[in-house]
Amino acid sequence: MTRLLSTLVTLAIAGCSLSPIEYPTVNEQPLTLRKGDLEAAGIAFVTPASVTGQEQEKQAVALTFADVMSAARPKVRVVTLPETLSAVNRAGLTDAYRRMYEDYRTTGLLPADVLRRLGSATGARYIAQLNLQGFAQNSKNRLGIFGLRVIDTQLGDLRLYLQIWDSQDGSIAWEAMQELRIAMDTTREQPIMLRTLLERSAHDLITKVP
Repeated sequence: MTRLLSTLVTLAIAGCSLSPIEYPTVNEQPLTLRKGDLEAAGIAFVTPASVTGQEQEKQAVALTFADVMSAARPKVRVVTLPETLSAVNRAGLTDAYRRMYEDYRTTGLLPADVLRRLGSATGARYIAQLNLQGFAQNSKNRLGIFGLRVIDTQLGDLRLYLQIWDSQDGSIAWEAMQELRIAMDTTREQPIMLRTLLERSAHDLITKVP
């Protein structure tokens, strides 16, 4: 018992973490997007939608996915969210873009006329719409001795939806949803960060894109 307690206390002081365990589930719906389409025509990210309480994470979601897309698919021209917003302003599409975003939150639709104008303004045929549907951080006490919390299990949950729209005809070219849980036993009280979940989700989803 003395040896075990000494070992656990040493781990706690060192702040060690074990390898995380991931539980990803991806549901993909291939539609009209084919291999080589993105390389030929490019993709632009628009403002993500999010559940109530996570609105401040929209820029982080778009930034992470654009970064991963650029790294994983270097031959694809990726228009980031800031570049899209700048193009929208330059083209005088501010009101149309705002209405499109508001309509999407209630109808799930991106109007074909606005999509065509977005495609023209950004120079990218395909439009990436992200929807952060759920994010949570939790912890569970895994091991304690004499009232001392030694090892906790940190949990991170993410549910995210990605649609790729064709701006030429207003159709959904590809879509997928991921539910992801990461669990990690650790002696540190550091939660699993949203960025960690987003990066893993982006890699998983973009790997599925033709």
